[in-house]
Amino acid sequence: MSLLLVVVSALHILILILLFVATLDKSWWTLPGKDSLNLWSDCMWNRINKTWDCSDVSENGWLKAVQILMVLSLILCCLSFILFMFQLYNMKRGGLFYATGICQLCTSLTVFTGALIYAIHVEEILAKYPRGGSFGYCFVLAWVAFPLALASGITYIHLRKRE
Repeated sequence: MSLLLVVVSALHILILILLFVATLDKSWWTLPGKDSLNLWSDCMWNRINKTWDCSDVSENGWLKAVQILMVLSLILCCLSFILFMFQLYNMKRGGLFYATGICQLCTSLTVFTGALIYAIHVEEILAKYPRGGSFGYCFVLAWVAFPLALASGITYIHLRKRE
């Protein structure tokens, strides 16, 4: 049982790390020339002055939705970990971790929705930039966090506290 708790906790911490990096790092889209864009600011390398030129992201509604969903997924994942620790130490023997599991399933749903919106509306979001480029590693991390959070949520729902 203790090995299972360690594995579940490690998986949850891995999901938290993936979500933090995916939300806060700078590579949701990679432009030709190795410049990258994130959810919060657009920083382009100025080859003439050898400095970073940063500006706020566009006011595109789809990008705002992705920002909100990714922040919400972080909040839900943190909340579910806190709930798990609270239930682990305060729940009676034989209890199920339903609240933690549902919260983690909601995390999975928000990550999925945010990454899907970004994938579908990427051309609208990046309309002011030159054509070309590809999805960056933060986008991929968001997609990796989705099935892990889903599996974690299902595991929490089936997990029963034993002494």
